[in-house]
Amino acid sequence: MVRLGVVARLAVPEWTGAPSRIPMKTMIAATTLAAALLDTPAFAANLSAAQVQARLSAAGYTQVHELEHDDGVWEADVTRKDGTVDEVIIDDTKGEIFDPRDGRALLDAGQILALAGKAGLTQIESLERDGATWTLDARNARNQRVEVRMSGHDGRVLASKRDGWWD
Repeated sequence: MVRLGVVARLAVPEWTGAPSRIPMKTMIAATTLAAALLDTPAFAANLSAAQVQARLSAAGYTQVHELEHDDGVWEADVTRKDGTVDEVIIDDTKGEIFDPRDGRALLDAGQILALAGKAGLTQIESLERDGATWTLDARNARNQRVEVRMSGHDGRVLASKRDGWWD
């Protein structure tokens, strides 16, 4: 737990008073600093193309024909061991591979819409299944237009990109 007196000393290093006698300006600055430090999510590093190719190879794909980073995920055209070619999606941070033929159950459109609502998305304008993921255009909690990519297996948001700056 972060003590306000410690944060106040970080915000205003020259202040040496007791925590119970914090000046109002210092209290506001310390509270703002504490909120910023504690509320900021840790961003995971994005996977490089080489890391993605290594994961695909380790997962048993024999060839990667095309690899593109698009809207917060990697998209790859791959050849499986059985010779079939298809597109797979790779989560940019965790490296999870979303292959529509990997045998995992896929959520239907109704389930995805329900999970999107729980994630704070409203005014969903389009919904499209893309392999083992779903892409939708909606509004986020700030009423901003966003393009969202969701897992087709559990409905978690994989990537969200603001769609335009004018709204």
